[in-house]
Amino acid sequence: MTDLKDQLHAYLRAAREAVVWKLEGLDEYAAHRPMTPTATSLLGLVKHLANVEAGYFGDTFGRPFPEPMVWKTADDLTGDMWATADESTGDLLELYDRVCRHADETISSLGLDATGRVPWWPPERADVTLARILVHVTAETNRHAGHADIVRELLDGAVGLRPANHNMAPGGEAEWSAYYGRVEQAALAWRDRTR
Repeated sequence: MTDLKDQLHAYLRAAREAVVWKLEGLDEYAAHRPMTPTATSLLGLVKHLANVEAGYFGDTFGRPFPEPMVWKTADDLTGDMWATADESTGDLLELYDRVCRHADETISSLGLDATGRVPWWPPERADVTLARILVHVTAETNRHAGHADIVRELLDGAVGLRPANHNMAPGGEAEWSAYYGRVEQAALAWRDRTR
């Protein structure tokens, strides 16, 4: 059994891998493409997560990431949530990799009880430990991995947790179509019953 820090770090790495895998095999348009009314895109999620890790594992612990990061500005409150026409999939995946390696160095070099300060949190909550930030960023990354699952399925129907474990019930297109139909019929029956 490994220690708690190693376990927490392993969960963070697995979540990162799930996000990155969702971009595999896509062209630039699909990776950039907004797929929800709030413009969620796969590259936007990667860019956002790069900013999250740079801030939480960098600035919080006095180890700023050495490259400028795009965050929210007065002119663009969503500046970290979308990829510009000048930012390629390769560019943003490489940035995310560099940020993650920087974060991994912070995680490796500090104990779980190491303290830091999150400058953008309210003062009464700003003092934190590495343990708290590891849990916070892992939860954030997994949340966005779930978004990436849905966005990728909307793009081309690809589903699954990771290449070695798709984590889906068995079945082909016919079975999934039938399942969709059952779920839709239940929703329609509920709607009709409550009218």
